[in-house]
Amino acid sequence: MANLKTTYLGLELKNPLIVGASSLTADPEKLGALDNAGAIVIKSLFEEQVQLEELELMNAMEEYAERNAEMTRLFPDNKHAGSKEHLVVLKKAKENTNVPVIASLNAVHDDTWVEYAKQIEQTGVDAIELNLFTTPRNFEMAEADIVQSQVDTLNKVSKAVSIPIGVKLSPFYTNPLSVISRLDTEKVNGFVLFNKMFQPDIDIEKETLEQTIVLSDSYDVRLAIRFAGLLYGNIKADIASAGGIMNGADAIKTILAGASAFQVVSALYVNGNEHIKTILSDIEAWMDKKGYAQIDDFKGKLSRKNIKDPFAYRRSQYVDIIMKSEQYLTRKTLR
Repeated sequence: MANLKTTYLGLELKNPLIVGASSLTADPEKLGALDNAGAIVIKSLFEEQVQLEELELMNAMEEYAERNAEMTRLFPDNKHAGSKEHLVVLKKAKENTNVPVIASLNAVHDDTWVEYAKQIEQTGVDAIELNLFTTPRNFEMAEADIVQSQVDTLNKVSKAVSIPIGVKLSPFYTNPLSVISRLDTEKVNGFVLFNKMFQPDIDIEKETLEQTIVLSDSYDVRLAIRFAGLLYGNIKADIASAGGIMNGADAIKTILAGASAFQVVSALYVNGNEHIKTILSDIEAWMDKKGYAQIDDFKGKLSRKNIKDPFAYRRSQYVDIIMKSEQYLTRKTLR
């Protein structure tokens, strides 16, 4: 039978399936149901809390901006909310599961990133996943400044902790390859490609902005395939694919492109936790059919580095697809 063991972030995983950060991993008492996975990423509570704290601090500073002699207090009284509670969740997660636990972290300021990263390491988790996403809101801030800020953040966190660090990125860079290559020179053990951020929607009847959850589907995995295929063999860090991995076939595609592991969320929302076994069984069956004994036997086999087609993963393929589609449609019409 095929051996699904793999290495990601320097961690030995019994299989490449990682349950991504989500409500599925938010309750440490329910993590035992995910023990068939190779690893789990605990949902970050800091993301919402830190953003809220920043807003509260801004409001408090504005409130105290015009101080006068009759004020009872001259300084705002703000405290971090929820961080201790989340640290308890991480500790319980380590106690309640037999697979590696990765903590997700999304902060605002460098000192906050470092402070929380240190606290997270003390819980005993196996690694940290940094979500380096900056919401576009400032017309004056150049992309180079944003990227440099993220490089600085990674550098400071990596100096503050000794456990492995993964970076989860969005695809919204002018050149993601350049950004990843630059981050790869720092102390980073892996990249997760890519983060699916919530995007606003509009209710045209109420004329209000809405926040809705849109699950991934198998078409979405193509983005991870493209960049895993381009990056494999060109960076030191491991690659984990994310987004659109709904079944074993989707997972196999990303490994063929160059991923060492893959993250799953939407597929489990749709099919339940038992779907973990189905995905892994499908990978095993395919490997046995193809004669692959282990993941490394086919990892990166179809990356740009390992295939002869000089136009692989490039935009010119799109023209080829159109031409083939037209030929196909012509043949269908003639029939």
